[in-house]
Formats: sequence, C-alpha cells, structure tokens
Amino acid sequence: MVQQAIELRNVSKKRRRGKTIGPLDLNLPQGYITALVGQNGSGKSTLLHMLLQLTFPDEGEIRWLGQPYPDGLPLSLRQRIAYVPETSEMEEKFWSAGEAAEFRRHWYPDWDQGYFEELLAKFDVPQGAKLGKMSKGERRKFEIAAALAPRPQLLLLDEPSSGLDPFAWKAMVETLRKYMDATGATVVISTHIIEEVRRLADYIVLMHQGSLLGMAEKDSLFGSWSELWVQVENEEELRELAGELPGALHFDMQTPGVASLITPQAQQNEKRIQDLGVKVIKSRMLELDEILSLWTQGHRPILIDQERGD
Repeated sequence: MVQQAIELRNVSKKRRRGKTIGPLDLNLPQGYITALVGQNGSGKSTLLHMLLQLTFPDEGEIRWLGQPYPDGLPLSLRQRIAYVPETSEMEEKFWSAGEAAEFRRHWYPDWDQGYFEELLAKFDVPQGAKLGKMSKGERRKFEIAAALAPRPQLLLLDEPSSGLDPFAWKAMVETLRKYMDATGATVVISTHIIEEVRRLADYIVLMHQGSLLGMAEKDSLFGSWSELWVQVENEEELRELAGELPGALHFDMQTPGVASLITPQAQQNEKRIQDLGVKVIKSRMLELDEILSLWTQGHRPILIDQERGD
C-alpha cells in the first residue's frame, strides 16, 4: 500500500476578492514527485502555504504523515520540511551565501554542509556576493541548494525554475531527481513549465480557478487523447461521423476531403471509424500540454484518476 505524505480532507480557504480554494480532497503519496499544475491564480501557492501552515484552511483537515496538527507543526516535523518560495525573502539580502547558510543550519540538525558547498559549486553560485546583489537566477540556485542541504524528507518548491537559464534548469532537474532516488523524499512542486512536469513529475495535480480538477499518474496521461485525420467528402459526412463517435471533439474540415478530430481511446475509435468505411489517413498522440488544456476545458481524460493508496 502506498503511504501518504500529506492528506487533505474537504479543505477550503477563502482568498482576497471573495475567491475560494476548494474543497480539496487529495492524497500526496510518500516518496514521489507531485506537480501542482494550473494557471496563475488557480490556488497552487495557497495550497503550498497551507501545507507549511503559513496560512490555515477555513474548513477541513490536513494530515502530515497521518497526523493532524491543528495547533501547529512540531519542530521535529518542521526540521524535515524544506521550502523554496516563489519570491525570495528580503531578510537575508545583506548576507552572503555562506552567512545565510550559517544562520539556517542552526535550525536543522541534519544540515549537510559538505553537500551544500557541493551544490553551490555545481550551480556556480558566487559565494562572496550578497544575496541581495545576486541575479534572480543566482539567488534561485542558492535557495535550492539551501533547501536540499538539511536533507529534507518533504520538499516544497514554488516555481523553482523561475529565473534559471537552460543550463541551470537542467542542473536543477538532474539534482532533484538524483536527490529523490537517493533519499526517497517526497517532493511537491508548483510549476507552469510543462517540460519540468514531463522530466520530474510522477503525479500531476491539476487546479483551475481554485478547484481541484483531479490527480493523475503522469505516464497514464500519454495516449489518453489523440488527433486523427480522416477522409470525408464534405461537412455533412463529417457530421454523420461525429454522431458515431461520442466523446470525440473538435471535428474540423482541414482541406477538401480531409478532416481532423480529437478523440479519447484512439485505438478503439480508429477501429470504429474504419468499420464505418471511413479511411484514417494518420494519427498522433496529443502532447502533455494539450491534454492538460483539454482537461481544464472540462474534457477529463478517461481511466486515469486513481485513488491514492489502493
């Protein structure tokens, strides 16, 4: 049975301008990377803040490793959690990387100074510079190194690649994956970078306008939707075909005699089309960003939303 790192039960939180996040019912499995995906304002950062108890839900309950902590997370648990916020804190801007690390290490008994220095070197962080004088990317790399140095068992990352150049982004992805493989930690990452989701995530949580649309194992999404091109004479013939394919979307005449459509269960529907005497010219599986876009429009993938812990 999959152990749950975090469980949310009917969690809701009112935000500014009367907007509400939730209700959220969600299990985040222990030892995996879960990506929170959604447009700006969908509630991803607020969810991370609730997991850190930087803010509290108005309704519902959150459990960490099976236990609720309504009166605050104990220090022993906080010392196993690390967080990289979307915007760096200003309090440390006059400190160098080494000075900031010296302060932080007092809070974390498992702080690994050698690992921290190894990451600074790998990320090419200027150790003598004040944090406030660093570029956004340099400060980001410091924050990631400082988050990993305590060897956390729960790592929360809010848009971690913000400000990183392609080389630094690749190094970050490789470092996070290597850390996961070595420690079995749980990672929750809020991101809008699809390639980041593709490279890192085991599970995807999709949020939209404060609502939880669902959770899926990432690999199960691939192939859930496909685009087919078929040979039809005219719009009338295309409409007749549409009537035979419930669940298919976006029927469109591309050129005279050729139409396209989006369909779930492509293999099954491709056979259905051929049985109707219509020629399938070609097909392609939709990319992950296209699948997630359809999902936000209300077209939920078939057979992918599983209960965690089965």
